[in-house]
Amino acid sequence: MENWDEIRTAFQVAKMGTVSGAAQVLGVHHATVIRHIDSLEQTLGVKLFQRHARGYTSTEAGTDLLKVAQATDDQFSQLVNRIKGRGEDVSGELIITSLPLISRLIAPVLADFQALHPKLVVRYLTGERVFRLEYGEAHVAIRTGAAPQEPDNVVQPFGTQKFGLFVHTSYVDRFGMPAPENLLTDMRFVGFDDLTHRAPHMVWMRDNVSPEQISFRVSSLEASLEAVLAGAGAGFVSHDIAAADDDLIRIFPTQADWQAPNWIVTHVDLHRTPKVQAMLSYLKERAKEWNFD
Repeated sequence: MENWDEIRTAFQVAKMGTVSGAAQVLGVHHATVIRHIDSLEQTLGVKLFQRHARGYTSTEAGTDLLKVAQATDDQFSQLVNRIKGRGEDVSGELIITSLPLISRLIAPVLADFQALHPKLVVRYLTGERVFRLEYGEAHVAIRTGAAPQEPDNVVQPFGTQKFGLFVHTSYVDRFGMPAPENLLTDMRFVGFDDLTHRAPHMVWMRDNVSPEQISFRVSSLEASLEAVLAGAGAGFVSHDIAAADDDLIRIFPTQADWQAPNWIVTHVDLHRTPKVQAMLSYLKERAKEWNFD
């Protein structure tokens, strides 16, 4: 695009709010910034900025241009991340994503891996959002649930977390334990605030436990676990966590569909790079220590 330098200049003026600020970021003279803005406005036939004593403020047309320039800048940054990921040694940035629920397992592995490779900068991003590997948002994604279907991704099984229905001894001390035949009707439960959540074990709870019994509601599995451990009610806990806590009592036979398969996902462009391969080998070896079924 023949006007790209001018668009890039306008983008920086919009971000910084002043000609001098944009000139400093771009490494050019302030007169060059003014010339680019004037030329771009003349080409487009609209005013992109309102000039005032304190600097420049985007007009409606300028705001539209800024949105396009921001998206382009973001995609370029993501491309840079992907290119950097193709290095020949284990250094630079390594971006890994997962759900927060398994961060207690993943974070120690990443810390030990970084200790083996001191030149590595680890970025461990957790959350519900699916990071776009094709845009370089992550090098390795650990996902839970249905097998990812995005094109150009390498998908590998990574164990299955099984969940059981448990109650903490502190709940029993406080409220007592109902008779086995009355468990689903007389016990308090911890469940999702969104009763339409599609996690398999939450679907089961919705189908088998009345809403009135779900007396403690949360928005994440992490909060659900903490509530169960605090004695707020019975709830779902992964087997690997329950195995390490003698105060958790299983109250219902585990069902076959109370499980969440995990997947390691990498983009085909980065899958064979030394950095990613080293991380995958180390992660798989350490995962043998985990109590995944």
